[in-house]
Amino acid sequence: NGAASRVAAQHSQDFSSWYAQVPGLKVVAPYSANDAKGLLKTAVRDPNPVIILENEMLYGEVFEVSDDAEFTEPIGVARVVRQGDDATIVCFSRGVHWSLLAADDLAKEGICVEIIDLRSLRPLDIETVLSSVKKTNRLIIVEESWPLGSISSEISYKIQKEVFDYLDAPISRICSADTPMAYSAVLVEEFLPSKRDIIDKVKEVMYL
Repeated sequence: NGAASRVAAQHSQDFSSWYAQVPGLKVVAPYSANDAKGLLKTAVRDPNPVIILENEMLYGEVFEVSDDAEFTEPIGVARVVRQGDDATIVCFSRGVHWSLLAADDLAKEGICVEIIDLRSLRPLDIETVLSSVKKTNRLIIVEESWPLGSISSEISYKIQKEVFDYLDAPISRICSADTPMAYSAVLVEEFLPSKRDIIDKVKEVMYL
């Protein structure tokens, strides 16, 4: 799911919101190998249909993986992968990778962001996001999908509905460009979210 390496528009679609819009489906999008293992085992045991969205660009990353034969991860529960007080970044799948890189650079400037890995897109753990926004008062959503009708659109609606008075800045989001994916490596870089995009958006919502 999502863009691979220079395979143009035929093999670069992100179907996160497509599947998540279907009532009756459960949809998960793991970032780490450990979550991929735990969520897959839970999905196999679940009596309902579960869609597992893997980004092949993460296959080359190295993660620690539990060797516990009974290890599973629950569907519908997000994870706070980095604690912070200045702004909340909500992401999933490859978006977690870009967000962690950005957080490292922001920390060098004294900016401490909280990163939430959704892991599950349906059901969506909005409570974890709400709690974080109440703490940081700022929200940036990162996803690889196109902006229209996206996961970030749904989260933005829920946040402004439930905790609008806690926001000190407009909700910001980073999506792929609203165009078909190109083949050119230079254009691919422009199409996808990036560490630089996230850093700029965090500073924007902090009015820096």
